[in-house]
Amino acid sequence: MNITFVRPPYFIISGFIGSPYMKYYYYYYVFLFFVFIISVLGNTAVMTVICLDHNLRTPKYVAVFNLALVDLLGSTALVPKVIDVFLFNHNFITYNDCMTFFFFCYSFMSMQSLNLVALSYDRLMAIMFPLHYHVKVTHKIMFSLVLFFWFLVFISNLMAIVLLTRISFCKSVVIDSYFCDYGPIHRLACNDNFPTYVLGQLLPVLILWLPLVTILFSYICIGYTLAKVAASEERMKAFKTCTAHISLVAIYYVPLLITFTMYANIHKNARIINLSLSSVVPPMLNPIIYVLQTQEIKLSIKRLIKIKRPRACHDLGFVL
Repeated sequence: MNITFVRPPYFIISGFIGSPYMKYYYYYYVFLFFVFIISVLGNTAVMTVICLDHNLRTPKYVAVFNLALVDLLGSTALVPKVIDVFLFNHNFITYNDCMTFFFFCYSFMSMQSLNLVALSYDRLMAIMFPLHYHVKVTHKIMFSLVLFFWFLVFISNLMAIVLLTRISFCKSVVIDSYFCDYGPIHRLACNDNFPTYVLGQLLPVLILWLPLVTILFSYICIGYTLAKVAASEERMKAFKTCTAHISLVAIYYVPLLITFTMYANIHKNARIINLSLSSVVPPMLNPIIYVLQTQEIKLSIKRLIKIKRPRACHDLGFVL
């Protein structure tokens, strides 16, 4: 039996609908714009410092650089389009553009989660095997881990795109979200969408919950190791090396856990705000957290400033 798969010429991203406070949502989009600017500047600064300082060319900062890159790309893929859609009322998006929008947004959001696993592996090896750390955490291992995560993300999202192109959208073309979200899209299908439903259940497990369980298990192992350390000062010193990573995990996962736990009881507009904030706020805060809580980056910034100052003074004296 021949089946015709209907591809609509465009989708409509609904966003906030039916709220008496619609005029105040414009301030929210202005807020997103400033969050985007801070995110771009912060992550670009972290990447620049890592590139310029040879002391930061360690396996750990391969993952930190990748996190900053993912945050930068994710914010750039999501925020300008969201602002264009809602602030300037361009909520019509073509079919192909929507699939592209979905692919890049999901890829970078997924990579944020998996990159936290790479950082947790670094902390786990540093605390459990301090004498063998440079053997267990090498550039080759960290590059391989990061590249594997990129491969996993791209393959899973390509599968999602293929499955989405196999369904008909004859019920409606209104996407009940703030971007081309997988769940609202596949729920518009009027033919058999069981494969997309199965993948929709597997993707959060693979991209969100399995990494979270892995990170929690790593910290259980870290806590068990630190409990055997006799000196409380050494225990606290070792724990402080994990505070930046713990902060990143909390900022990324806590809003998602709250939203998905109370999904049925949260109003649609509130859910959109929660999910959009969980997409744009972590990329803004991640570089701030690493600059404030990581001693190596603070020392690196001081070294770079000291190097530039004498050069500037020397050039000024030569001109005079």
